[in-house]
Amino acid sequence: MELNNQTILITGGTSGLGLEFAKRLIEQGNTVIITGRDEAKLNQTKKLLPGVHTFQSDVSNAEAISQLFKQVTQQFPELNILINNAGEMRRLSLLDPAIDQENVNREIAINLSGPIRMVQEFLPHLQQKPLAAIINVTSGLALVPFPLSPIYSASKAGLRAYTRSLRVQLKKTNIKVFELVAPGAKTPLNDKFDNDVDSKSLMDPVKLIAVALKGIRNDQYEIYPGLARLIKIMSRLAPGLIFNQMAGIAEKGLS
Repeated sequence: MELNNQTILITGGTSGLGLEFAKRLIEQGNTVIITGRDEAKLNQTKKLLPGVHTFQSDVSNAEAISQLFKQVTQQFPELNILINNAGEMRRLSLLDPAIDQENVNREIAINLSGPIRMVQEFLPHLQQKPLAAIINVTSGLALVPFPLSPIYSASKAGLRAYTRSLRVQLKKTNIKVFELVAPGAKTPLNDKFDNDVDSKSLMDPVKLIAVALKGIRNDQYEIYPGLARLIKIMSRLAPGLIFNQMAGIAEKGLS
């Protein structure tokens, strides 16, 4: 997949992997558009990356996605790559009485329903392009769940299943479908787990995105940077081993 002179939309582009994607893709001569919920963070990102284009939007809101589609395709009709990166990960005790039905579903709305709705909204537009791509950012926790973050794990497993099915359905179209199976990284997403996870195990976002971009250029449809590749192997050879380690961390973290 060519990654020069493309028009690329990245959800959740004000920090973490989304911000690193934006930096590298702008450097490579692409038109880059990012979204975020926080207008102040979007303005900060604009100062950091003067070449980026920003839109305030919330992927958990279906109406916001429809409005985003209208605005982006009107201003950037050449849009041909969608990176579904926006995500939320929480330490969550399912025994907490404050976790009601709406609260417990929050990560599903952002991490799973959000990308599905984004794809469905933008799909007819992408089909009109000679070459297009959808990149969904999942997680190593899609392969082995982390009981300390149960809804995040479930949402990423769901997104992985959806992405694999989407790739089959779009096989005869002009749209390539990629999955970035991200390992734990040194991003704000993992800040709330500082006391649970060894920071040495977290991957540098610069290196992670470098691996991701290389994989996309080489049409590697499933990309496993760093420890994600080890999790992939071990989830097949000894699935109980990694899960038991994750469960042990969760038991300590919830006690």
